[in-house]
Amino acid sequence: MYEDDGLLMAGKYFVTGIGTEVGKTMVSAVLCEALEADYWKPVQAGDPDHTDSMKIAELISNKKTIIHPERYKLSEPMSPHAAAQLDKVRISPRDFELPKTENKLIVEGAGGVMVPLNDYYHMASLMDDLHLPVILVSRNYLGSINHTLLSVEVLRYMDIQIAGIIFNGERNHTTESHIEEYTGLQILARIPQVDQWDKKTVADLAKRVREEFPA
Repeated sequence: MYEDDGLLMAGKYFVTGIGTEVGKTMVSAVLCEALEADYWKPVQAGDPDHTDSMKIAELISNKKTIIHPERYKLSEPMSPHAAAQLDKVRISPRDFELPKTENKLIVEGAGGVMVPLNDYYHMASLMDDLHLPVILVSRNYLGSINHTLLSVEVLRYMDIQIAGIIFNGERNHTTESHIEEYTGLQILARIPQVDQWDKKTVADLAKRVREEFPA
């Protein structure tokens, strides 16, 4: 497990969340801007006219980031295994290979740690196969402590390196301190509640991340 203060500036990371709609894509945009890193979404499920890759492209300002094409683009906003069945596609572990780049890289998962990609292969399995340290995005809501701790336990059970946690949205000091103390993980950043995401917002938050985690 990585613990040094310069971790966030070190290289390639897999961004996952404690569930869906916790802000993984917005956090990924901030990280891509802060690190001037490439971006890759291996599996996109649903929203074909406004994919997460498109959102990243709309939100970043730097000229260094390259957005690599998805391996799977599924038509329905469902769990990937179910969306793949509807599209008559079978997702295979052998189909995933990290984009070839000399740049830093942010890989964004779909949903949470145990989201299934097929009948036996879950998002955590993909993280394990790609051998990337994981950044876990947590958002404060009733039940988020349970979801965060369970996500950490699964990652640790599978011996997947956890770079740390990013809290996204409105702060809850009691919740965050319990998660930090119980897991012993580094809190890499805290992204405040944002009502309107745009390039300026992402650039401002990226600057804050760079200041908190200097290279």
